Amino acid sequence: MKRILGFIVLAGCLLHAQRQTAFEVATVKSSDPAARGGGIKANPGGQTIAASNVDLRLMIRWMYKITNEQIAGLPDWGDDLRWDVQAKAERPASREEWPVMFQALVAERFQLKFHKETRTMTALVLGVDKSGSKMKVNAGQDQFEISMTLAGPLAPPAPAKWRGNRCSMQYLAWWLSQQQSRPAVDQTGLPGYYDFTLEFAPDFGGRTGPNGEAPPAFDGPTLFEALRKQLGLKVESAKAPVEVYVIERVVKPSPN
Repeated sequence: MKRILGFIVLAGCLLHAQRQTAFEVATVKSSDPAARGGGIKANPGGQTIAASNVDLRLMIRWMYKITNEQIAGLPDWGDDLRWDVQAKAERPASREEWPVMFQALVAERFQLKFHKETRTMTALVLGVDKSGSKMKVNAGQDQFEISMTLAGPLAPPAPAKWRGNRCSMQYLAWWLSQQQSRPAVDQTGLPGYYDFTLEFAPDFGGRTGPNGEAPPAFDGPTLFEALRKQLGLKVESAKAPVEVYVIERVVKPSPN
């Protein structure tokens, strides 16, 4: 009898977990052409998520935590068209569940299918410096805030100041890849979540403003120097095996 009861409880837990891999209610529609800005954010409480004025490429990057270089075969409209998504879960979801649920939604509405290939390319390898981690462990409840945010407006020549809020090392590696426009791999071996502040001088890589003007000049260390001195992390550039998501099929979603 105990075995039967245990099986029933386990089966119930598995079914509950399976239900949470998909949203209870979701809408996908074209964004207003006049809309500016946008992004993807889980709302406080952990039961709803919203994406506003985002393209499909950004959705794929966010839900799989990859870079542009790791997406192959996406049609032009995957970059050009913008979408608004509103979704509600059956119960509050964890930060780890949100991307999985979003993957299921995009697979259904955009009929997204792909396969993975391992390709060797230059990547950033994130590790722990010999000085050791200087970050504060955050064992609190998930507040569903974005893990890396600017802590105030940019005010050159002062360095840019970023705040890490309950940030995992996997997320930090992904954020680093977005800053440097190339894949990054987490090899820190640090589990859990961390709080920290990171100040550095942004590198615009020779880019200019919309009218050809030079970018603003910032004081402070480079991003890699700041990671080492302020967080106790090191970054090395090396050839590494990287997963590439090769798109096989994707279609524009029909109106809800």
